Amino acid sequence: MEKDLLEVISQLTPQFSKGQRLIADYMIHHFDKAAFMTASKLGNTVGVSESTVVRFASEVGFAGYPELQKALQELIRNKLTAVQRMDVTSEQLEHANVLSKVLGKDIEKIRRTMEEIDEKAFSDAVECICAAKSIYIIGIRSASALAIFLSFYFNHIFPNVRMIDTNSRSEMFEQILRIGPGDVLIGISFPRYSKRTVQASHYARTNGAQVVAITDSCKSPIAEAADHVLLARSDMVSFVDSLVAPLSVINALIVAVGLRKRDEVSHTYERLEQIWDQYDVYEKHEGGQA
Repeated sequence: MEKDLLEVISQLTPQFSKGQRLIADYMIHHFDKAAFMTASKLGNTVGVSESTVVRFASEVGFAGYPELQKALQELIRNKLTAVQRMDVTSEQLEHANVLSKVLGKDIEKIRRTMEEIDEKAFSDAVECICAAKSIYIIGIRSASALAIFLSFYFNHIFPNVRMIDTNSRSEMFEQILRIGPGDVLIGISFPRYSKRTVQASHYARTNGAQVVAITDSCKSPIAEAADHVLLARSDMVSFVDSLVAPLSVINALIVAVGLRKRDEVSHTYERLEQIWDQYDVYEKHEGGQA
């Protein structure tokens, strides 16, 4: 229902009361703001009582207003422009303690991710990654930070990691041209979803590779092409994408894979420590020196 919620509200509008039509009109034309309003605030905004807003939620098929609000928030994940997201930021944070509000929201995202992530999907993803001939990793725009982080550590564990790093669609397909059976593509995508990441995932799946999607919803376009979906909450609190929960899931993935490849990882880091020491990679603090 979430996908067509505004259409459903529009179709039901003729049978609404006068007050409910005011709510419907506001939601259809200002869904970006309505999604983050309490029932009381929405009622005050359109000039109806809070109880009318609650009854409206029931009329459109929800158990209560919180369920309707959640459906609106799900609906707008990929719809908001940067300008609309900035407006939402102002609405939510303008008179708040920004530091505590943002940290609190990120803590909540990790908590909800822990509750909602499919542990079997996580275990299956670890298995297929460990068995892969080649591992391809793609994350575009803000998700590129996550892809770089994952690639950095996977390159310490595996000899066959390829990060897809290009702003060109044609070059992207050139980099994954030979992906096939026995390979794995890890696609990382959060709203607003990147078309290139979705296209790479479909191409990999079509060519017989397994696809691991790290995303925010089973309705995400990248999830449709995935064999294993790892969900992480990234619900926006501002125009900035929150990557705290996705990064935590990626941390867990690196640790789980590292434990499966413990002997190889230990050998790799023994060699790396020698190289780092030989070529003076890291700053050294001698005891007793200022």
